[in-house]
Formats: sequence, structure tokens, C-alpha cells
Amino acid sequence: MLTKLRIQNFKAWKDTGEIRLAPITVFFGANSAGKTSLLQFLLMLKQTAESPDRRRVLHPGDDRSLVELGTFEDLIFEHDPNLKLEFEVAWVLPKTLRFNDPLKGKSYQGDEINFSANLASVDDTQVVNWLDYKLRRETGDVAVSVRMARRNSKSVEYELSAEGYDLVRIQGRVWPLPSPTRFYGFPDEVPTRYQNAAFTNDLALALEQQLERLTYLGPLRDVPNRIYAWAGDYPEHVGRNGEGTVAALLAGAKREFSWGYKKKAHPFQEVIARWLKQLGLLDSFKARKLAAGRKQYEIRVRTKGGSGEVDLPDVGFGISQVLPVVVECFYVKRNSTVIIEQPELHLHPRVQSELADLFIEAIRTWEKGEPRSIQFIVESHSEHFLQRLQRRIAEGDVKTTEVALYFCESDAHGSKLRPLEVNLYGEIVNWPDEFFGDPMQDLSKRMEAAAQKESEPAKQ
Repeated sequence: MLTKLRIQNFKAWKDTGEIRLAPITVFFGANSAGKTSLLQFLLMLKQTAESPDRRRVLHPGDDRSLVELGTFEDLIFEHDPNLKLEFEVAWVLPKTLRFNDPLKGKSYQGDEINFSANLASVDDTQVVNWLDYKLRRETGDVAVSVRMARRNSKSVEYELSAEGYDLVRIQGRVWPLPSPTRFYGFPDEVPTRYQNAAFTNDLALALEQQLERLTYLGPLRDVPNRIYAWAGDYPEHVGRNGEGTVAALLAGAKREFSWGYKKKAHPFQEVIARWLKQLGLLDSFKARKLAAGRKQYEIRVRTKGGSGEVDLPDVGFGISQVLPVVVECFYVKRNSTVIIEQPELHLHPRVQSELADLFIEAIRTWEKGEPRSIQFIVESHSEHFLQRLQRRIAEGDVKTTEVALYFCESDAHGSKLRPLEVNLYGEIVNWPDEFFGDPMQDLSKRMEAAAQKESEPAKQ
């Protein structure tokens, strides 16, 4: 699970400051306040790690990628090519990372990694000024710190250094190292220049795996079809537009979930159907194969109060928009970080409120006797969604440590991030002015208008 993020000189952000990331992290704010940029940054790191070009420091994107951010200059704060893009990200490892020093026989281990990097554009070429890994123990102290940095501002040669670990050169191989691979990887020459530096690959691999566990569902989900083809494949998740929702529904049919150790397990499709009913959208839901020996399926549903089953396209548009959200919550792999933009889009206020309960239940889910440890990073405009989170905090259903809420705002100097402080009673103690507009002003103006209308007949 991601635990911390800080970004400097990215798009509208001069400096986000340290952002605490919780199992449920939500960004609110006005349009163009920088909320989406925070999500885009993580997605850019993911698509860079997945790019086949190991020499490219960052992959800002193209028409086939998760995000398309233009050139390096386009994504730099105020488009100033002299600025450096610097960031830090931290995450808890799914299992303890262990390695040995082959020379001294000493063992090292850690449960969390902090990664930071400083990137620049030199003669229209992206370069890594430095990158740094810190492997932390469960107690929070640093077990090993490894840094790779340019020799000087004009050099394309790098040096490797470490704290808490004695790196030993191979005799006679004193040459500097070439550039890192992408923004985070150590070059292949590291194990050939050092006798005991093979563990650096474990650190880079841990970052790749964390980015691989990151999934994204955009704000505009695909409209449903009457017939779906499924050949038995297992998608990683529902897709950026929810295009893989039905495939995920069918692929996950044999999975079961519980909500605690030795608690009763429930089939995946049963959980989805229950949530669609709890959201007040459907009374029943099932996926059905059209005929034996065929790869075609249909989704049959009964709406609340409906007299019979119909195809998914024959029900309200909001159902097709929320179905990918519900499926994604339970289909993704253990230790996934799910980024969702505006899950409340096209939904009734009551359903928007229930989405908060959906995310709370999803982070509590167990599978095969172990917690799934799912994390959500959400961009939202929904007051109803927020108020339900506040209520559940007050009722003790979710801890304040499990929720991180932020308000994004902007001025002439760029975007600013305000952490919303929520007390044990669910109250936001530093509520921003006009967070969701000014309802008191609307009420006052409505009462004034009503009074004026009542006085008009007397004037006649």
C-alpha cells in the first residue's frame, strides 16, 4: 500500500508537500484545482515502468497510454525547462524484503521502501540527477539507503553510494556507471562493478511491482452491450473505461470473499449482486451463457420494483456507470492500489453516499484466509460521499487513520493542498470556505425572493 507522496514542480504543483496516503484517500476541490494531476503523476510512473524503452526516463504518454501529458517541458511547473522534477513515494511491502551481504554474511530486511528522484531536461533530453532508495524496518528506522547520482551537473557518469551497507568494488573496475534505466532502475553494469550490489535490483523490482499493482478506472465508463464474448481469459482489472467489467465478472466467478478470519465466505458474483441491491439499483443480477459450447454471454437484471428480467442496456445509465466501480473493488488482486476518478458520476445522491460504504467494506475484505489489503485513491466532487465517510468515522466503522481527505485549491502561484482534519466525531475542523458552494447564501436568497413575491400583491 502506498503511504506517502510528495511532488515538486509538476504541472500546477510547485510543491504538494507531504501527502499521507491511507487505505481510503480522497481528493476534493474545484475544477482545474490540480486534483487530477496528482492521479496522473502516479499513472505516468506506472506507464513508464511498463514501457519497453528502458532508456526513456519518463513516458509522459501517447494515444495508447493511461495518460498523455505532452513533453517534459509541458509537465514541468510553469513550463520552465530549468526546473527539476523531484518526487518521493513510499509504500509498505506485501512481504518483508530480505537479502544478504555475500562478503560479510550479514542479513538485511525491511517492510517499507521510500523512493525519491530528481529529474531534469538537459539539451531536450531527460536525465536523472539522482535517485535514492531507503529500505525501512517495521520500526521506521532505515536498514539500508542506496543512492545513485551524477558526478556533476554536466556529467553523464554516475556514482553509487550506500549508508548502512558497505559497497565493495571489483578490483580494477573503477569506472563510473552509465545512466540509470528509466527513472528508477540501476544499470546492468552495477553487479559487474561491485562485488555485493546485486540487492539493488531487488529494490528496483519492488518499485516495479508496486506500480504494477496500481489500477485505474476513469470517470466515463463504457455503455453496456447486449452480448459479451468471453474466451476464458482473466483480465488484470476492469480497464480504464470499464471495458473489461463483464470479463472480470465471469473470470472471478469461482472466487470467494469474507470479512474476517474464519468468517463465512461468499461467492464473488453474489457479493456484486448484493451491492447493486444495496445501492438501490437492482433487485437481481446474473451473467448467463447464451448456449452450450459458445463464448457469448448476456447480463440479465431485474430493476428495483421491476416485474421481469431485462438486458443490462435496458436499465438506467447510472447502473452501467457504477457496475465497473463495484466489480473493480472486489476483483483486483491483493495489495492493489485502485485509482478512481469521480465514482459518483451520473448517480443519485443516495447512491453516492453508499459508495463510501462500498469502499469501506472493500478494504475489509479477506480472500483465502488473508486480508486483501486494498487501497483506494479517489477524486470526487460529491458532498454526499464525504458526509457518509464522516458519519462512518463518527460511528467507529472506519478509523481516522484509515481515511485521508484533502481539498485542492489554486491561485496565481499554483495549486495548494489542504489536508482536512477529521476528529473522532467525524467533524472536519478546518472546513474550507464554500467547499461545496454556499448553501446558506442560497437559502437566504431564496427566502428573500419568496418574501418579495409575497409582498408584490400588496403593492398592486
